[in-house]
Amino acid sequence: MGRLSGKVALITGASSGIGRATALLFAAEGAKLVVGARRQAELESLVAQIRDAGGEAVALAGDVRGEDYASALVALAVERFGRLDIAFNNAGTLGEGGASTEVSADGWNDTLAINLTGAFLGAKHQIGQMLRHGGGSVIFTSTFVGYTVAFPGVAAYAASKSGLIGLTQALAAEFGPQGIRVNAILPGAVDTDMYRSMNDTSESQAFITTLHALKRVATPEELARSVLYLASDDSSFVTGTASLVDGGVSITRT
Repeated sequence: MGRLSGKVALITGASSGIGRATALLFAAEGAKLVVGARRQAELESLVAQIRDAGGEAVALAGDVRGEDYASALVALAVERFGRLDIAFNNAGTLGEGGASTEVSADGWNDTLAINLTGAFLGAKHQIGQMLRHGGGSVIFTSTFVGYTVAFPGVAAYAASKSGLIGLTQALAAEFGPQGIRVNAILPGAVDTDMYRSMNDTSESQAFITTLHALKRVATPEELARSVLYLASDDSSFVTGTASLVDGGVSITRT
């Protein structure tokens, strides 16, 4: 029996990186999956991989900025699997970077729409469904950036991701009495497409590696295992946390 046997899980941002790795791990642990992202072909590939391994999964492509998409993902979970127990709101973007005095209003608003508002809209519909079955686990992907460490040129990213921590705490307090647990993971650097787009030279990657106490960046699979903990009953008394999974980047000064 897997740690998520009999559970139904929804994952956004599932087409690559942490989301994809988590979907594969959840399926291996017995969960039935609804996976979402913007890229249809990548989602179909993920679903095929899960099914080939004996799991159950269904995909729906869309944009997390739209509330209709948030509602549709939950409706698909109920239609196909009868319920929803776990939601990993992982979709995100680096957004428009550069000097904050030069960031456009559209760039700022779009980053918040994807990283923060999209996660809120997802949770709004996910929690509504979970309440019908006595509880569930909601997880957000935040970041250490803007929480324990700041970098120049990423104001919109830092603000939107930090906002998820406040959202985590508010939802945990509001729905804890009804059996809903809400937590956020705060990754350090993870070897994903997003990481490589932000650090596209060997010098940049070496610098980021050195910032971590472990002197390396994480694999998506390592983050997936932390998400699994928060999704499973192993964390049954854990809620409202901003869980650092950052390889010690927050405490390192050498």
